[in-house]
Amino acid sequence: MLLASFQPTKALESVRELTAKRITAFSTDCIPRITRAQSMDTLSAMSNIAGYKAVLLAANELAKYFPMLMTAAGTIFAAKVFVIGAGVAGLQAMATAKRLGATVTATDTRKTVGEQVQSLGGRFVAVESAEDAQTASGYAKELSQDFYRKQGELIAQQCAANDVVITTALIGGVKAPKLITAEMVGAMQPGSVIVDLAAEAGGNCELTRPGETVVENGVKIIGPLNLPSTCLRMAASCSPATWPRFILAFWKENAFNLDLGDEIIKGALITHAGEVVHAATKQRWKATGA
Repeated sequence: MLLASFQPTKALESVRELTAKRITAFSTDCIPRITRAQSMDTLSAMSNIAGYKAVLLAANELAKYFPMLMTAAGTIFAAKVFVIGAGVAGLQAMATAKRLGATVTATDTRKTVGEQVQSLGGRFVAVESAEDAQTASGYAKELSQDFYRKQGELIAQQCAANDVVITTALIGGVKAPKLITAEMVGAMQPGSVIVDLAAEAGGNCELTRPGETVVENGVKIIGPLNLPSTCLRMAASCSPATWPRFILAFWKENAFNLDLGDEIIKGALITHAGEVVHAATKQRWKATGA
């Protein structure tokens, strides 16, 4: 058996080798976000770091203070920060921006996160719709084209009104929807900053270049890669700590109990008995003809 964090939908060659060698492989970044699995959730631990560091990147690049300051020269109003996606990374970005004194607004396709946004002192804005994108595992899923049209209008309005935009949106934990168009960037104030935390998955902004910072119409668009590695000591301490908890949760009579009916096992199991058994990885596998 293999226990690791290898983002299987992006590592299909590794998945091929695992199936060929009939290895039972678990990827900890696929563990479902349920209460019983919180202590094993490496993805949330890394997302926390990414959300925190994204705000520091934005603060460093923005040509104004985050907090409101009253000086002899007059009052400097607080920076306005808009966060797209109120998952773990988004909520941490909100909390960090608030600690620095910014005014924060957030949006998400999942209505259930509205209270979490408000509990951090942020304002929650969302599309008025009967649709909800929350899956049973706590991730976002795709919605109708009408929903995305309305969401685009909301995002365009917020991007134009804010100094900093931080994007964290992923569908199924792996796919980055294009939420910020070049036209939206063109309507933003020069000097504004976008930090695209979905850059590794292609980016939420059309103009994002993974691993680079580009300037368009005076707006800086930052596409960081592997932000948790910039906080290495914390990242290194989080992941290994979760792995023994996963093993011990299923350790019975001096052996690992491979309970295929268990929700945690089912969510994290990628390959078994020479086959791909993880739904999202299997779908990606078929789509690419792997």
